[in-house]
Amino acid sequence: MFQRESALSIWEKAIQSFQNRKAIQSFSGSSKRSKCLTFALLTKAVIVQHTDSQFTLIAKTVSGLEPLLANELSALGAIDILPLTRAVSFKADKQLMYRANYELRTALRVLKPIFHFVARNENVLYDGVAKFQWHELFTVDQTFAIDAVVSGTTFTHSHYVALKTKDAIVDQFRERFGARPSIDVNNPDLRINVHIAEDQVSLLLDSSGESLHKRGYRTMVDKAPINEVLAAGLILMTGWQSHRNFVDAMCGSGTIPIEAAMIGMQIPAGYYRNSYGFMRWKDYEPELWESVKSTADEQIREMEGHILGSDHSAKAVDIARANVRNAHLNHDIQVIKKDMEALVPPEGGGVLLINPPYGERLEEEDLTALYKTIGDSLKKQFKGYNAWIISSDFQAMKMIGLKPSVKKTVFNGPLECRYMRFDIFEGSYKQMKTEKAEKRRD
Repeated sequence: MFQRESALSIWEKAIQSFQNRKAIQSFSGSSKRSKCLTFALLTKAVIVQHTDSQFTLIAKTVSGLEPLLANELSALGAIDILPLTRAVSFKADKQLMYRANYELRTALRVLKPIFHFVARNENVLYDGVAKFQWHELFTVDQTFAIDAVVSGTTFTHSHYVALKTKDAIVDQFRERFGARPSIDVNNPDLRINVHIAEDQVSLLLDSSGESLHKRGYRTMVDKAPINEVLAAGLILMTGWQSHRNFVDAMCGSGTIPIEAAMIGMQIPAGYYRNSYGFMRWKDYEPELWESVKSTADEQIREMEGHILGSDHSAKAVDIARANVRNAHLNHDIQVIKKDMEALVPPEGGGVLLINPPYGERLEEEDLTALYKTIGDSLKKQFKGYNAWIISSDFQAMKMIGLKPSVKKTVFNGPLECRYMRFDIFEGSYKQMKTEKAEKRRD
């Protein structure tokens, strides 16, 4: 296992490492179209360079979390790491592929490129897919599913691309064996990803199966639950360390407190999952997988800090408590029913992270009043805390009435959000600046 670093050091190193590389700077400034083409051309290049022991993988993520994911991969020992749009490519062997699926907190899927070709119409697409020997990967008795992503003007309908890809695969099986494998969109033996940028077609295998945000601990959800991968990324950005207090005063289904406990206790992201896509591949090695799991699980530890989740909704609190119990963290996370304005946080300061309602996702009678209440609560009850708030309602955020010390842009699904930090001081802002200046002189 890699040596554990604080969330702050992970975020800072990620930013510094990849902003200092000229190739990445050039890529980051390019257009969305060129980034999609870069993904396709990269896939073509890595297939050519593929060896039996080392191969390139592409880990997908939430927009805005690419630097975090890149640094997580570096900590795992991956090489040739390249941030893309909502993805990071890297070179690995089978063991590292297993580790990536089990340990990465900010990855949604881990894809393995297997074939690349150029297609400018549907017939060439069909022929290109048919050139690959699919029987080498699965049999007529197994099931498969196609996920398609398209960009550009050559192909514009992802569903149609998925159908043509499916037709080419089943026709190949029927011609060779007189039978065809079945489709199972929910739980296939093999999930195939088709990525098309203009005329560049990439075929990839999904080693994850279900999205990695489905950790396995969340059996119930309240309305508008936050994605687990996004929650983990938000926590890592705060710089929270496990000896400090952590509070979520609008905890909903309990996702953020649970992800915080997993980070603080070094519980692998996939600890509660039982199934991954690579387990149904022909080259699956159960002994290697068990070794990867046991090595990661040996790093689990107790945590010093206090994690508190609260919500004004009794229903949300019941759901959060059920999810916490399901994760076997009921001795590590406290969940209570309390309005934020009445909440008394643990003494000693720490980190507060909240994901309040946005106008786009929930019906709120008065979002302005809600965000003003948040600001008042921060000033009165959370002195000594670093408060982080994510929201897509930029106007409502202004009603908090405090100047943010950090602003970041992340996406919650399709919603562009601001993720802001507010430093709540014990004394005045001027006093804090004076104390910091005196410490620097000392």
